[in-house]
Amino acid sequence: MSQDNSSSDLHIINLEYKSKNLSAMQAYLSGTIQLEQSSNDGDSIVYVPLKGKQGVYGVLQVTAPNTIEFPANDIEFINSLTRSAGSALENAELYKQSRQAIFELKIINETSHQLNSNLRLIDTMKYMSRQIQQTLKGQEVGFFLFSQDENKVKALPGSTTFFLKKQAGAYIEYVKRKIQLEEEAIFITDFELSDFKDVTNYCSIMAVPMFQSKILKGFTVVMHKEPFFFSFESFKMLQSLIYPSSLALANSMLREELEQMIITDHLTKLHSRNYLDEKIQHSMKNDDEGTFLLIDLDNFKGINDTFGHQIGDEVLIQVANLIKSNIRGNDVGARWGGEELALYLPNVSLEAGVTIAKRLVEKVAECSYPSITVSCGVSHWKKDRIDTYNYLFKRADEALYIAKGTGKNKVVIQKTGIKAS
Repeated sequence: MSQDNSSSDLHIINLEYKSKNLSAMQAYLSGTIQLEQSSNDGDSIVYVPLKGKQGVYGVLQVTAPNTIEFPANDIEFINSLTRSAGSALENAELYKQSRQAIFELKIINETSHQLNSNLRLIDTMKYMSRQIQQTLKGQEVGFFLFSQDENKVKALPGSTTFFLKKQAGAYIEYVKRKIQLEEEAIFITDFELSDFKDVTNYCSIMAVPMFQSKILKGFTVVMHKEPFFFSFESFKMLQSLIYPSSLALANSMLREELEQMIITDHLTKLHSRNYLDEKIQHSMKNDDEGTFLLIDLDNFKGINDTFGHQIGDEVLIQVANLIKSNIRGNDVGARWGGEELALYLPNVSLEAGVTIAKRLVEKVAECSYPSITVSCGVSHWKKDRIDTYNYLFKRADEALYIAKGTGKNKVVIQKTGIKAS
């Protein structure tokens, strides 16, 4: 048979182009009956192609022992039999191909429908990763976006954890260069990183470039450790999945960039006050407690008057960066207005919040240039007390006012005006 057959119950041999049986290969390639006389046993052998209308699917070998010439009647009967067998094999193959085509169309349709449902970027990429792993059985799936100068790539959400490891760098760099050079999909069946030691070897690699308005934006790569694991049909399927997803990916990224612009202060890159208000209201409905810090740059007008507004902006950015580097992922830093900044810490006690506030005050005094200090008012809410987010702001504002009026460069807690020890 010319196609792989895993059956162990039938006497079937896979027909290969390097086969030593020249008569069988000739019958397969020419589609004509071939006769052969065995020199050792005196047997007569006939090779009859299993033909359909679209091609030859194998060769039937029949041996007549101790026969000088194969009987013509038997050849005619065998030929009739192989024609029926060839048609049956062809129908089975066409049925298999049609089932596969229907399956692929269903996957592509489901994927297109999902991608057009305005998913967020992380949800889009995670969905694509699951689809590729389930459909193509790839062990590793990676999505990569080029930097503006195209010298580096960034792994997107949805990439398997392997691509976050150092040993993945050799594969990423190889695919990146090849994609940049050729701007075409890559299909490698037996790859080897001979120049790298202690690197897991993935032999089967497929990669598809992602374009936006004919501009190369990134690529998707799928890998498996076994050589020759992916078929060419798998390669075509990957392209069918990735090419339409490029537009959905671009739309998701654009939408999130616009959202980020709306909720981000353009100078400090902290969140906007509206975003902070929403997060605090949500926290007060769902969390057990939270701490709010209102921060003001001391003598900021003097910085602007002495050094100019550009240096003043740079100092404001320095303080904002210190805030960003000293908070957790779910904490919210925001620009409150002018030279006032704010920080909200969900599910953080008053004591822990004061510790964070004191650390920020000390860091600003140590690290800012030109040197500046900040004052900080701290308020806190807890679920077992009646409170509102407007009153939370009011208490922090009053505490800040006291801090500014009693020497600055300090932390004051709530409206009692008690200095943090």
